[in-house]
Amino acid sequence: MNKEIIYNKVVLRISVWIVITLFIIQPASSQQRDKAAVSIRLNQIGFYPDAVKKAIVLNGKGDTFTIQTLQKKIVFAGKLTPSVKPDFAGNITSIANFSMFNKPGSYRLYVQGGAVSYPFKIKNRVHKPVADAAIKAYYYMRASIALPEKYAGKWQRAGGHPDTQVLVHSSTQSAKRKAGTIISSPRGWYDAGDYNKYIVNSGITTGTLLSLYEDFPEYMKTVNLNIPESGNGIPDILNEVLWNLRWMITMQDTEDGGVYHKLTNAAFDKFEMPDKEKAPRYVVQKSTAAALDFAAVMAQASRILKKYKQQLPGLADSCLNAAQNAWTWAVKNPNLAYKQEEINKKFTPPITTGTYGDNHFTDEFIWAASELFVTTHNTGFLQNINLLPDNQMPVPTWSQVKLLGYYTLVKNTTATDAKDVKELPEIKKRLITAADELMNGVDDNAYQTVMTQSAKHFGWGSTSEAANEGVLLIQAYKLTNVEKYLDYALANLDYLLGRNAAGYSYVTGYGSKTPMHPHHRPSVADGIAEPIPGLLVGGANPGMQDSIRVPSTVPDEAYIDDDRAYAANEIAINWNAPMAYLANAIESLQLKLKHPAK
Repeated sequence: MNKEIIYNKVVLRISVWIVITLFIIQPASSQQRDKAAVSIRLNQIGFYPDAVKKAIVLNGKGDTFTIQTLQKKIVFAGKLTPSVKPDFAGNITSIANFSMFNKPGSYRLYVQGGAVSYPFKIKNRVHKPVADAAIKAYYYMRASIALPEKYAGKWQRAGGHPDTQVLVHSSTQSAKRKAGTIISSPRGWYDAGDYNKYIVNSGITTGTLLSLYEDFPEYMKTVNLNIPESGNGIPDILNEVLWNLRWMITMQDTEDGGVYHKLTNAAFDKFEMPDKEKAPRYVVQKSTAAALDFAAVMAQASRILKKYKQQLPGLADSCLNAAQNAWTWAVKNPNLAYKQEEINKKFTPPITTGTYGDNHFTDEFIWAASELFVTTHNTGFLQNINLLPDNQMPVPTWSQVKLLGYYTLVKNTTATDAKDVKELPEIKKRLITAADELMNGVDDNAYQTVMTQSAKHFGWGSTSEAANEGVLLIQAYKLTNVEKYLDYALANLDYLLGRNAAGYSYVTGYGSKTPMHPHHRPSVADGIAEPIPGLLVGGANPGMQDSIRVPSTVPDEAYIDDDRAYAANEIAINWNAPMAYLANAIESLQLKLKHPAK
C-alpha cells in the first residue's frame, strides 16, 4: 500500500480518536460539575456582606458545610440544619446559613459528601449588574428603531415595525376614524416573546417602573444604562420609560378620549427578526381596562415629569390632559370589555394575538382614581369609588392592579389631603397585614422564601409573583421601617437568582445556570448563542398550557428551558418590571440589610 495512503489513514484514525475522546470527556466533565452544583441552590450572583446568606442543600450527606475561596482555602465552616417542613415534592432540605461570614470575595460552598455550589461573590453592590440589566432589557425590546452596536453590543439589530402606517380596525371605527384610516403610532416596547404592543400590559409595566423612580429617585439618578438618551439630564430609567410612554399617548383617540386596547398584527409574527416582518398592523377596539390603565400611567407620569419641564416642555401637561380625557371616557363606558372571540364574529380581519381580556374593572378604577387624586388633589376622582371593595390584597398582575393604587395613596397622600381619604389608615393596615401573612412560616419551609410558601404561587409568570411579593414587602418596609420586611424581600430575590427548586437563575445572562432558550423571537432568530441579557423568564408552571412537557409537575420544579415553552419560558415586560423594581430597590436599601441570622 502506498505510504502516503497509510499515513493519511493513520492521521485520520488519530483525529477521529481525538474528536471522540473530546466528545466523551468534555461533556462528562461539564455534566459532573453541574451535577455537583445542582444539589446546592443559592443566589448565583452573590450576597451583601452584612445581609442574611442562605443556601439550600438537596440530598445532603453529613451535616457540615464550608465556604471556600476559589483556590479552595476554607474561610468558614458551619452546620446544616434540616428544614422544618418538606418541599412540594415531600423532601426535607438542609439549610446552610452563613450569614455571620461577611468577608468580601469570591467563593463556593462545599458540602460534606462532595457537593460544590456555583461560584458567588460577597460584596457591596453585588446585585447592581443584574439590577441595571433588568431595566436595560427594555432597550432591547424597543420597537420602531434600530439598535446599534454602541448600545446593544452583539445584540445589535435593524429596526422593525415602524408603525407609522397603522390601520384602524373595523372593530374600533368612529365618525372621524373609519375602518382603514391610517394613523401613526411608533415607538413602544414589544410586549413579550411576540412583536405586538398592548396598552393593558404596558400599563402595569410603565406604572411599576415609574414607581421605582418615584420611590428611590436619588439612587435611580445614578443608574446609567448606556442607551442613546444617556446624559441628557434625565435619569435613564425615565428615558427608557419615555420610549413607551410616547407610544401610549398615540393610542388615545383624541376625538373622544378612548384608548385602543392594542396595536397588533392580525396573527403572531414568525420567529424572525423584527425587520423581516411586513404584515399589516392594526389598532383594535377601545376598552375600559385600556382607558383606565392609560389614565393611571399618564397621571403618574405627569407629576414625575414636572421635575423635567426644561428637558420635556409641555409633556407633563399633555400627560395629565390625556389622563383626564381617558378617565372621562371610562366613566361613560364603565364596562366595555375586550372580548376577542366575539369581535372576530363581527369584524375582519380576525385578530388572534394576545387578548389581555378583563371583565372586572373595580381595580382599574381604584388605580386610576388614586393616581389622578394624588396628582391633581381633586377629591372628585375618589367620589363614587369604593377604595375598599374587599379584604383581598393580591399582588399586582395585569388583570389586578388595585395594589398599585394603594401603594400610591399610602406613599403620596399629603397631610392636607389625608382627611379626604378616610380609608387610608385601613389601607395601610391591610397592606402590612398582607406582608405579614406572606412572611408567616417562611423560616419553616424548605427554601426559606415567601415564594415557596404555597403551591398556588406557581402558575403562568410565577417569577413575577415572586418579584411582586418582594415589592409588597418593600412597601411594608417603607411604611414601618421594620427590617424583617426587607430581609424577606431579599430572600425572594435570592429565589429568582437561583435559590429555587429548578436550580436556575431565571434572568438571562446573570448567574452560572441561566435560561439559554427563552420564548422570545429576537433571541431565537438573531443567530447569537446567548439570548438578550436581563430578561426574566416566566419560571415554574405545571400548567403546560403550551403542551410542552416539563421535566416535573411538582409546582416549583415545573420549568423547562425550551423556546417553544411559552407557558414556562416566555419573557414579558410586565414580569421584568417588578424584577427591576425589586433588584434596584434592594440595591438602594442595601445598607439597611444588617441583620444576619444567628
